[in-house]
Amino acid sequence: MIHELEAIFTNAGKKVFPGVHFPIEIAPSTQEKFGHYQFNSAMRLAKLVSTPPREVAQKIVEALGDTPLIEKLEIAGPGFINIFLSKEGLSNKVSRMLESERLDIPKPEKPKKIIVEFSSPNTAKELHVGHLRSTIIGDSIARLFEFLGDNVLRLNHIGDWGTQFGMLIGYLKKNHPEVLSGQESSTLPELMQWYKEAKALFDTDPDFKKQAQQEVVLLQGGDPISFTAWKTICEISRKGYQEIYDLLDVKIQERGESFYNPVLEKTVSDLEALGIVELSEGAKCIFIDGIKVPLMVQKSDGGYNYDTTDMAALRQRIEEEKADRIICVTDLGQSLHFQLIFKAAERAGWYTPDKTRLDHVTFGLVLGSDGKKFKTRSGETEKLIDLLLKAVEEAENILRERSPEMNEGERKALAEALGLSAIKYADLSCHRTSDYAFSYDKMLRFEGNTAAYLMYSYVRVLGIKRKVGDQADELIQSSELKLEHPSEVALGFLLTRFQEVLESYKETLLPNRLTDYLYQVADKFNAFFRDCRVEGSEEMGSRLILAEATARVLKQGFDILGLKTVSKM
Repeated sequence: MIHELEAIFTNAGKKVFPGVHFPIEIAPSTQEKFGHYQFNSAMRLAKLVSTPPREVAQKIVEALGDTPLIEKLEIAGPGFINIFLSKEGLSNKVSRMLESERLDIPKPEKPKKIIVEFSSPNTAKELHVGHLRSTIIGDSIARLFEFLGDNVLRLNHIGDWGTQFGMLIGYLKKNHPEVLSGQESSTLPELMQWYKEAKALFDTDPDFKKQAQQEVVLLQGGDPISFTAWKTICEISRKGYQEIYDLLDVKIQERGESFYNPVLEKTVSDLEALGIVELSEGAKCIFIDGIKVPLMVQKSDGGYNYDTTDMAALRQRIEEEKADRIICVTDLGQSLHFQLIFKAAERAGWYTPDKTRLDHVTFGLVLGSDGKKFKTRSGETEKLIDLLLKAVEEAENILRERSPEMNEGERKALAEALGLSAIKYADLSCHRTSDYAFSYDKMLRFEGNTAAYLMYSYVRVLGIKRKVGDQADELIQSSELKLEHPSEVALGFLLTRFQEVLESYKETLLPNRLTDYLYQVADKFNAFFRDCRVEGSEEMGSRLILAEATARVLKQGFDILGLKTVSKM
C-alpha cells in the first residue's frame, strides 16, 4: 500500500514542481486520529523551491485531486499531510492479497544471491544455549529472503580445523582406536568427554603434547590416516547437531573452516603482494586506521587462524559465489573481528561496498532468572537439546491442565509445536541486540506477546470457518469484501501493511519488526472477533474473506519466523 501512495505523491509533486527531484517520505501515522499514513517531505521540498512548507503541502494536495485509494487528506503542523485511506481502497487491497499465493507481494525481477551464515558450532562440542540465538535468528532471516524471492545459501561455518583435532586424534589413537577404525560407533557427548581428557593430558603430559602437535602437522599435510580420523570425528559431531536442527526445522549446509584450508597460503601471499601486510612480533598482520588491534593473517610460528580462514571465506563468497549480500549472525563479542575482516577485505580490493552488502548481525545474551548467563543448576552451560526438550515437556504439562480430554498423541504433537515455537518467538520478539531473561513460564503464557497467544488467535480464525461449515469456502470465493465496521477497517488496514513490514525486516534484519506486527494483527483480529458477528450475519461472506486473509498473513508470518501453525489448541 505504501508503494502505491509513494507513486501517487511522486506524480503530484512532478505536476506542481516539474524538474525538481525530491525523495518521497511516507510513514505510518503514530495515532489513528492522524490517519493511516503521513506525508513528511513537504519541509524538505520547501527548501528546494523556496516556498513555505504548508504552501507546498497545499499545492500537492490540490494536485492529487480525487483518487479511489484516498478518502481524505489533512494538512497538519508545519506541513505534514495526514492520509486517510478509503474503505474501498483497503477492501480492494485485502482482496488482491487473498487472491495471490504471495499475498500480493511481487517477486524481484532479478533475484539477489544472499548468503546467511549462522549457528556455526565447533566440532566435538555440543550445541549449547549460546548457539540458540544464532540458529533461530539466522534461520528466520534466511526464510525471509527465501519468501521474498531471492536465492539464499544457508551456511554453517563450523569450527572443524585446528589444534584441538591434534589432541583428539592423538587421544583416540591411543585409547579408542576402535572408534577411529569404524569398528565401534560413538556419540557427541562421549566425544566431548574424550576432548576434555585429551585437553587435560595436553596441559600436563609433555610427551602427549608433542604427539598432539605432530598429529596437527600430519592432518594439515594430508596424511590419510589422520584425515580418516578427522572425518570420523566430524561425522560423530554432525549427527549430534542434526538432531537439534531437525527438531527446530532448520535447514543448513555445512561448510566448515576446513573447506578454506587449501587456499590459506595463497590468501596470505596475495595479501602480501598487495603490500598491506606488516610484520608485528613475527606475525603477519593488517593494520586498520582507527583500530588498535590488527588482523593477524599468519601467526609467528607460520600457522593460520580464525582471521585467515574468515578472509579466505569472505573472498570466496564474493568472487566465486557472486554474493550480492552476505549476512553473518554471531554474538556481539565478534563485532571487532568482523569490523577488521570487512575493512581488510575492502583495503585488499576484494570487497566493494557498492557491489556487495556485508551485514554482521549481532545479538545479546540469553540470561537466567538471576540476570547472569543462563546455566544449569550445577553451573554448567545449558545444553541446547536439554533446553528444547524441557520446553516441550513444560508445554505438555500446560496442555494437560487446560485440556485434559485431549488424547495423548494429539497433545504430544501440539506440545512440540507449542514448546519449540515458544522458545523461538520469545527470542525473536525481543530486540536482537538486547539480552533477555529465559523463562518457560513467560514464554508459554497464553496472554501477551507470546507464541501461544498468536497460535491461539490463528486457531480462533480457523474456528470461524468451522462454525460456518461446508459453505465457508464457497462464500469466500463468491462474496465481495466490504470493510465497514471500524474494527473491520482497522484489521484490514493492518493486513495491507504486511509487505512494508517484511521490507523493514529485510533492511534492518530485526526479527522483532515482524513479531510486533503479528502481535498487532492478532490483537486487531480479536477486536474484530469481539465486535463483528460472522456466522449468520448479513456480512458473513465479507467477514469470512477478512478472516481468511488474516489466517493467510498469520500463517506466512509464522513460517518466516520458523513457527508452527496448529488447527486446534
